Amino acid sequence: MPAGLSEAVPTVSPWAPLRGRTFRVLWAATLLANIGTWVRDVGSGWLMTSLSPSAFAVALVQVATTLPIFLLSLPAGVLADLVDRRRLLIALYLTLATVSLLMAWATHSGHMTAAGLVLSLVAAGIATALIQPVQQSLTPLMVGQAPLLRPAIALNSLGFNLSRAIGPAIGGLLIGSVGVAAAFAVDALSYLGLIAALWWWKAASTPASSGPPERFAPALRGGLRFALHAPALRRILLRALLFFGFASAYWALLPLIARRELGGDAGYYGIVLASIGAGAVAGAVVLPKLRRHLSAEATLRLGTAVTIACLLGLAASRDKVLAVAVLALAGAAWIAVLTTANVAAQTSLPNWVRGRGLALYLTLFYGAMAAGSLIWGALADALGVRPALACAALAGALGLAAAWRRPVSELEPDLRPAMHWPEPVLSDEHSACGRGPVMVTVEYVIEPAQRDSFLAALHAFAPERLRDGAMQWDVFEDAAQPGRFVEVFMLPSWDDHRRQHARVSHADAELQRGVQSFHLGPLAPKVEHWIGHRSMAG
Repeated sequence: MPAGLSEAVPTVSPWAPLRGRTFRVLWAATLLANIGTWVRDVGSGWLMTSLSPSAFAVALVQVATTLPIFLLSLPAGVLADLVDRRRLLIALYLTLATVSLLMAWATHSGHMTAAGLVLSLVAAGIATALIQPVQQSLTPLMVGQAPLLRPAIALNSLGFNLSRAIGPAIGGLLIGSVGVAAAFAVDALSYLGLIAALWWWKAASTPASSGPPERFAPALRGGLRFALHAPALRRILLRALLFFGFASAYWALLPLIARRELGGDAGYYGIVLASIGAGAVAGAVVLPKLRRHLSAEATLRLGTAVTIACLLGLAASRDKVLAVAVLALAGAAWIAVLTTANVAAQTSLPNWVRGRGLALYLTLFYGAMAAGSLIWGALADALGVRPALACAALAGALGLAAAWRRPVSELEPDLRPAMHWPEPVLSDEHSACGRGPVMVTVEYVIEPAQRDSFLAALHAFAPERLRDGAMQWDVFEDAAQPGRFVEVFMLPSWDDHRRQHARVSHADAELQRGVQSFHLGPLAPKVEHWIGHRSMAG
């Protein structure tokens, strides 16, 4: 196995991260906050069925919370890589608490309307959009050691789904016994523990990158450029788009399934939501054992197939107990896909772009959920809830077929910074930081007979240049001397090239050694740096 790669199978206990105090405290506080969010969501969905009879309006409850995350996750991911994450998170959780308190007041006083509910959820969705990539980017900082990252991500998913099992049950009880306003008040209180935990954990203010600070717009372009030239991340993004687009159907239509199709009350709605969470918790516990026998790709396919079957089961079932069982199975499949995709996304991202990469993943995740909710809600209005569920199952089968030839890799690159590039020489005349554009040339001399093999290795290495900051890359051969090549790549500024030096990973270094093995002579390939001078004419 190449030195830059490692097996994707975890070698530590799934519970190991909980031995660390920081992770344990943040995990517990996040669990409580997520329980409150699910209590709020149960109240919102049930309240909307009273405020409006339209399936489209009910689906808007999910759209209101997911669409802002789709629109704002990428800018939030940029912030995660640039700002003080601790202060930002504290401010955002205070915002969420305030929104929920206002929802509780409006509902209790009788001033809440369908439009007011949607607007309140949009405000909460905006805050959540800014929170999620920032908070997820802190996971490596919580655990400290690279081998603990995978189980830490899995435990975060387990905590989320524990809240999904507990929150809806509490929400259903509160709605049935006290009223919907109480659900919103509980949500507001649930954020206090996490705010206190973030206030205590000063290390959350640690910058994501130690290099020169980037401006917002170039950082945004850098995140998009990385994703464009990272095949492993692109495949995960595709799978997220295909799966969550069709799986959003039962989430969007669940209030109508419980109330209209199965004749349940608020308590039953809480039970069906809790059954999804309970199934997800069971799936999270079983998943590590399952992953010892199945690859990531096989797990994704199995989870997708089970979800398709569950949608068909919900479309056909008229029994309340059977629907609860089907939804528990759907929850197990959901967590299998969600955790596997999330782990694959996180382990394909180096620290310097982790916030932006996770933001892209969340953008597609929530974009698929929002678009799917709108589609399945409109289809349910036109055809009925059960036909809409059957159509979603068909879409899932088509998506599974489309992704069949694009499997997720089971290998993880070693993305730790290699720091093996020598510091470039900069004369006093050009010492001002930020000058640019910068052109870097690397000269190779090889045996002409090895031209094809050399070019194949060089083109395999080229995405590293583009992922880590280059805006243009090319290779030229000397017309007068066969076997003499010059690799050329351009960067916007000298600061960008300095960042590029700090971003080259051990996996990239292994590819670079493969390229340089073709070079003849005792010295390394000659590297030169050129600083552009913009025309002063005109």
